[in-house]
Amino acid sequence: MKKSVKLVMVVAMALGLQTACTHKGDTPEESKLVLNFDGLEDLGDNFLYEGWIIVDGAPVSTGTFSVNADGDLSQKRFDVDEDQLNKATNFVLSIEPNPDPSPDPAPTKIFIGEFSGNQAEMTTNTVASSFSDIYGKYIVAAPTGTGDESEKYSGIWFLDNSSGMAVAGLQLPTLSDGWKYEGWVVIDGVPVSTGTFTDVNAADESGMFSGANPGPNYPGEDFLVNAPDGLTFPTDIREGVAVISIEPYPDNSPAPFTLKPLAGPIPADAMGVQQIDSNVAGSFPSGTASR
Repeated sequence: MKKSVKLVMVVAMALGLQTACTHKGDTPEESKLVLNFDGLEDLGDNFLYEGWIIVDGAPVSTGTFSVNADGDLSQKRFDVDEDQLNKATNFVLSIEPNPDPSPDPAPTKIFIGEFSGNQAEMTTNTVASSFSDIYGKYIVAAPTGTGDESEKYSGIWFLDNSSGMAVAGLQLPTLSDGWKYEGWVVIDGVPVSTGTFTDVNAADESGMFSGANPGPNYPGEDFLVNAPDGLTFPTDIREGVAVISIEPYPDNSPAPFTLKPLAGPIPADAMGVQQIDSNVAGSFPSGTASR
């Protein structure tokens, strides 16, 4: 081969390598972030889930996804800048409005996980610090009513008056920004809200079903007026189900959210103070983020 031809080939190869190196430097390499979650619920059309990795203390979005009625994610694998993903210390999952007016994470963060090697195990420590010591008590009564016999079992109040003096019936952790507690009674298969609250020692933010008389200064409701479609008030809530849920704020749905730390049947012969059981293991979602 002639020297001139060899020279041309060498120059061409050098230029090719230079071009490739320049291209590689201009376009960061990407890696896959893989999400595996169980127990997430459909947020409807107005909200989406959004993942975030924490890099040098700052959140970096990994993309949004939805969940269908069966709990299936619309997307599980996300292209993420390789260098940023390798540096990430945590993965966070938030609930965002759709469309989203802000590039920053919303306060409503449902999951956080710290990377150990290439996997982050999810916890709900973003919702509250711990749900290990929760309990719930309530009475079945209708103090805002007229005292008519038909109203006797038509209300629930999350208080404990077994000592002769009313005290809070709920022990629940303080919630992070973006979340509120909400009480429910499932009546004939229909969940009916008793109202949202953040303080177990104060009245909740509802009262739409109660009567004209003042109620206790604790979360609760009498089901006496304004019955939803399919129900008749006053009613007998015994043999229904009492529930305390944790709702995103703003709320994505009029139905109870997937997080239900307390839930249990109301006995048919409910008298005096009743106990409501922990339901954290049964209702809190789980999952991992892998890189």
